[in-house]
This record gives sequence, structure tokens and C-alpha cells, in this order.
Amino acid sequence: MIFPHEAYEITGAAMEVHKTLGQGFLESVYQEAMEIEMSKRSIPFVPQTKIQIHYKDVPMEHCFVADFVCYDKIIVELKSVSSILPEHEAQIINYLRATNFKLGILLNFNEESLVYKRYPNITAKAKIRTNLQL
Repeated sequence: MIFPHEAYEITGAAMEVHKTLGQGFLESVYQEAMEIEMSKRSIPFVPQTKIQIHYKDVPMEHCFVADFVCYDKIIVELKSVSSILPEHEAQIINYLRATNFKLGILLNFNEESLVYKRYPNITAKAKIRTNLQL
């Protein structure tokens, strides 16, 4: 298991947010609540992290924006949807491929119980370069 302690801390913070707020809010509400909860738990994070993509060593203008980068090595993506769809999973997998980070965590707050999934980066390719703008 990749980064088990860090993943446990992040999902624990998300569980507390879900327990306190419940389901039904917009993603932006959970984003702010996660910032507060992770700060209280001393989890290092950078919100709304821009991930710049390079094509053949040329930086592209378009950037992805990850909801959080935690511990300088884990991408955390928040959702507030009725259920996780393949496109949500593809989003975090693409973020992992673009950054070569080893772990992504997808959190969905809009279900009766918090839904969280871990995504190890098994498709990383050394030739993909990125420039995180933290």
C-alpha cells in the first residue's frame, strides 16, 4: 500500500467533514471544510493546485487544477455527485499520469456515507514532464 499513514489521515479528515456536514452541499463547501479540517489535523496541503502539462517538452497553456496536493505527493480530488462515474476516475488517473505522483484519492461527499477510493499510479511514464505551480 502506497503512503498508508498519509492516506489514512486524509480520509479521516474527509470522514469528519462528511459526519459534520452530511451530504447535499456543493463541492466548494466540502473544499473549504476540508481545508479547515486538514489544517486542524496538521495535514500539509496546497489547495487548487495547477498542474501544467508538457507536450514533447513544450509547456502547454492549458492546466489541470487538482483540488488538493497533500504531503507534496498525494493528489486529492473532491466530488459531490450522486455516484462516482468513470469520467471522475479518469480525471484523477490523468492527474497522476501527468504528475507522476504515486497516489491519488477520490472523495465523494454526496452519498449517505463518504465514498473514497485510492488510485495508485501504475501507468506513470518517465517521459511525461510536468511543472506543478504551487
